[in-house]
Parts: sequence; structure tokens; C-alpha cells
Amino acid sequence: MSPPPPPRGPRLDVIRDDVRAMRAYAVPDATGLIKLDAMENPFALPADLARELGERLSQVALNRYPPADPTRFKQRLARVAGLPAGAALMLGNGSDELIHLMIQACARPDVPGGAVVLGPTPGFVMVEVFARLDGCRFVGVALRPDFELDVKAMCQAIDAHRPALLFIAYPNNPTGNLFSRAGLEQVLDRAPGLVVIDEAYLPFAQDTWMPQLAARPNLVVLRTLSKLGLAGVRLGYACADPAWIGEFDKVRPPYNVGVLPLTAADFLLDHFDVLHQQAALIRSERARLLDALRAQPQVTAFDSAANFVLFRVAQPQALFAGLRGRGILLKDVSGAHPLLAGCLRVTVGTPQENDAFLQALGALL
Repeated sequence: MSPPPPPRGPRLDVIRDDVRAMRAYAVPDATGLIKLDAMENPFALPADLARELGERLSQVALNRYPPADPTRFKQRLARVAGLPAGAALMLGNGSDELIHLMIQACARPDVPGGAVVLGPTPGFVMVEVFARLDGCRFVGVALRPDFELDVKAMCQAIDAHRPALLFIAYPNNPTGNLFSRAGLEQVLDRAPGLVVIDEAYLPFAQDTWMPQLAARPNLVVLRTLSKLGLAGVRLGYACADPAWIGEFDKVRPPYNVGVLPLTAADFLLDHFDVLHQQAALIRSERARLLDALRAQPQVTAFDSAANFVLFRVAQPQALFAGLRGRGILLKDVSGAHPLLAGCLRVTVGTPQENDAFLQALGALL
């Protein structure tokens, strides 16, 4: 009996069923649009600083691998970040990679159902994605209707599921609010495993858990340089007790951060005052944007400690399409979670970009 003929197309059945059932993360084309959808710093580096950075990058040996452990850069970053004495940090290709690595290190394929990763919902979507990809069970705990953390429900979920990892974005994405510190203290006290507080929006919230690292051995503070103005550099860092960092480092790919991101970030550590001045302007524009949105009777705008504002309207898809037709790209999150029904998210742009958004919004409402 002759063997069956080889398949004509790719054998996609070798791909995991859950992966084939997924959709890739979609990044819309923003060509020709005012891009207010991705929580980026809208300001470029000053021209003289950009030229100096270009000269520094031109001296990088691209034919060599990056240092396996860039000790000098990490020491400089630790000082700028306010890392407490006795704590350690690990670099990642953005904070996304660090989330992935932490979950991967704590995943337990030997345990029926796998380890549990827990977090509030709606929250940062990649936590659930990585949990599922790494063979963990993700348990989401809905926020209250006012987007505050439901501390009682969180504690009940902690007791029921005993999560290995608990992720909290501070402030939260996509809602933009800072959860109560007192509530988070209760969660930290209750959690049996690791609690990761993601401070991606620290430049706009100006409220950190970093000093708590010394007193809380189960705490990781996660940060990124993306929102500060270096989204294209893709550099994040996790701060924790050295014992945790030592374990996570075992699953970190060698050379995971390239020489160009390291060189750019090292250069800009000496010029963080420029980035912080930009963040201050974004905070000012955020307040102006909130006031203008709240002046529209058809709009409900929510408090934000981030560089974006979440707001609710009666017909979000129609408004999203209308704004795009006028050259403004926002993020439609209205279908992401029941609590986000009717909601769009707008990144705080330059004053001119915010004016254009508000003018277009007023014309469509």
C-alpha cells in the first residue's frame, strides 16, 4: 500500500490548537493620522540631542553581541530609578518580555491545570495572553463599576486560587486610575505568591511602590522606558529581591536587549530632565483634555493618572469611525470588557494634536 501523498500546503495542524484559535495582536496603520491610540509620548527629542544620540549610536559595534549582563548600565539605571539598597533589577525587551519571563518561570506543568495567574479585569491584556501561552490558568477579578479595585473579591479569589503570580497595573490600563494604596496593601498581605506592580505610567502618576521592596519580599516593581518617550527603544526593567531576579534570569534569553537600545538608554540617562519636562507638559495637557471632555454633555470622562483618558459615549464605534475619517486615531475598547461598554481611549498628544481631536469631537457630537 503506497503512503499518502504529502500535503500540498503548510501542515498547520502541528501548531497548538489554542494558538491557531488566537488572533494576533493588531496594530492599526496610522499613516496620515494623528496617532492617539497607543499611549506614546508625542514629543520627539530636541534636534541637538537627537544629533548627539545619532553620533553615539554610530560608534556602536554592531558586529558584536551586546553584553550578557550590562552591569554599568544597570547600576546607573538603578540610581536613576531609586532602587533600594539590597534590591536587584533585570532588563527586558520592553516590560512585555519581563511579564512573559516571570510567568514562564512560575508556570507549573506538573500541577493539574497549571499555576494560577491572577489580575483585575479590565487590565493589561498581555498578562492573560502570556499566562495562557505559558500553560497557566488566568483568573480575572472584575473591577467595581467605578473602576476601583474590588478588594473583597480579590482577596476571595486569592484564597480560592492561591495564585503564583498576581499582576496589578498602577495606574491601570485601560481605565487610567490609581487603585487605593490601602486596598493594595491588603492584597499584598493576602497573596501567597509574587505580586507584580506594573508602573509603566509612573512619569504621569508620580506615585511608586519602589520603596516598599525592602519590606515586602513578595513584591516586584515593573517599569518601562516606553511611556517616558522611548517606546521605540523597547527597554523595561523588573525590580525585586535578588533571589527572585536570580530565578527569572535563568529563563531570560541571552542577549535579550540589543546594543542600540542599551546605548540609546545609557545616553539618555544623562538627559532624563528633558523627558521629565515632556512628561510634565503631558500631565498639564491631560488636565486640559479632561476639562474639555467633561464640558461635553454627551461624554463621560474618567479620572486618569496616566497619559491617556478613557471616556464613554452613546455610540463609540460611530464616533471612532467619524474621528478616523477626520484624521484622528483613537483606541476603541468598548468591546474589550463589559465594564468598558461605550468607551474609547485617547492618548494625550501635543497641544496641537489635542486641539485637533477636540475640534473633531465637537463637530461629531
